[in-house]
Amino acid sequence: MVSIAELAYTDRFVRDLPADPRGDNRTRQVMQACYSRVEPTAVPAPELLVLVPEVAELLDLDQPSSPSASRELAEVLAGNRVLPGMAPYAACYGGHQFGTWAGQLGDGRAITLAEVEARGKTWEIQLKGAGLTPYSRTADGRAVLRSSLRELVCSEAIHHLGVPTTRALSLVLTGQPVQRDMLYDGHPADEPGAIVCRVARSFLRFGSYEIHASRDDHATLRKLVEFTLERYYPQYVEGFDVAGLFDEVMRRTAWMVAEWMRVGFVHGVMNTDNMSILGLTIDYGPYGWLEPFDLDWTPNITDASGRRYRFGNQPAVAHWNLAQLARAFAPLVADIEPLRKSIDAFPDYFSSLYRHTMLRKLGLSGHRDSAADDDALLTALGTLLVEVSTDYTLFFRRLASPSPSTSTLHDAFYKAPNELQRAMLDRWLAHYTARVALERIDEAERAARMNAINPLYVPRNYLVQEVIEATERGDREQLLELLDVLRSPYTEQPGRERFARKRPEWAAHKPGCSMLSCSS
Repeated sequence: MVSIAELAYTDRFVRDLPADPRGDNRTRQVMQACYSRVEPTAVPAPELLVLVPEVAELLDLDQPSSPSASRELAEVLAGNRVLPGMAPYAACYGGHQFGTWAGQLGDGRAITLAEVEARGKTWEIQLKGAGLTPYSRTADGRAVLRSSLRELVCSEAIHHLGVPTTRALSLVLTGQPVQRDMLYDGHPADEPGAIVCRVARSFLRFGSYEIHASRDDHATLRKLVEFTLERYYPQYVEGFDVAGLFDEVMRRTAWMVAEWMRVGFVHGVMNTDNMSILGLTIDYGPYGWLEPFDLDWTPNITDASGRRYRFGNQPAVAHWNLAQLARAFAPLVADIEPLRKSIDAFPDYFSSLYRHTMLRKLGLSGHRDSAADDDALLTALGTLLVEVSTDYTLFFRRLASPSPSTSTLHDAFYKAPNELQRAMLDRWLAHYTARVALERIDEAERAARMNAINPLYVPRNYLVQEVIEATERGDREQLLELLDVLRSPYTEQPGRERFARKRPEWAAHKPGCSMLSCSS
């Protein structure tokens, strides 16, 4: 373990891929390039709020052992210092936003500070909110505490839940206010500025390839795909197997979304520029956690009318986004039929994953002889969760109780079931109990199975909002406690019961707890 200055920095991305020939940091269209070299803009008073130890360990980064080491670390993670070996850049990419091609987007407020080689892997470390880049358009390149804290908390929570994701190394307050209109209602206000340091094997996204295809820049597109194959998918390097690459991305994406559905996560803004080529959850903006079960719920206020990115539509959006990636890859292949075959395979592949996942949430292994009965059980469960206002997380934890009944499920309900709903519950529970009997497992094993896949602690929006407000008041402990709780999401933690409670009534319509914007 070493200091931030002693990490093993490298520059594969900037060394191997075409660069923006211009060095001025002005908003513009960047052509025939995968990135622009740009340095972070310094901030007046960086304060390191959090350094996530597990992520620091990935990088071989030591915890600071002295005030001077802490100051140096804060300066680097705020963008005030660029160390020898670092090669900062902002990536060029485009994307489909809400189903419409948006053209060039790029890293408008994110700057990849460096690549770090550690323990046989290479990691990109990226500062989000570090200042203007050529891709900032009309924005200021900054981020606020509210969104930065939400990203740090959620990316780490998602990791500990076992879902593929980017990570977060640190959160730094900048000492510089940033003006934002949180609800896009014409009432902007100053908020504390902050920078989160994100970590991933790669931040390449579908839009990284789309931008070059949209410009018929097949030379740059090919170089980027070659880089992707060599660095992340070496099994497909031979023969420049773009179809094999695409099929692997399809499967990783399906798995990621199935895992979102398992834990009740709603990404909120599944534009193609927010879809990782590695199948990672990336770009945490107006995300949310399903509380009352609702397939049509979206946390994104921008999506309130169309609900394109609602919980139940996430698989369909992933499928559509994959089709856009296939179109970007198409100029590089002699035969597009293998790409089309992978796209067509997605619905059945995802459905199989999701069905298996839901059976596991019920503690069932699934047998061929019970397939039709299992489908009926799952269909009835979906109807039940919609009909009775039920907390998605708590329902499955309470269902793991011995001899589950309406009474053992009571604290998962937002409203007490009426007589008809109780009858529906009783019928489903009887069906479920009979199906469990076919597994020939005892209650303890069933509970262990279920509690290993159904989390008890998730970063509910109201919990995160409480921590945001506490941190803005100067409280530095609540954030650390929430992160600690979320490190063990499947294990009961005595004394921390409040983190496992369903959403209180006051949070149902409070900004930050129900609907959020992309504003950061």
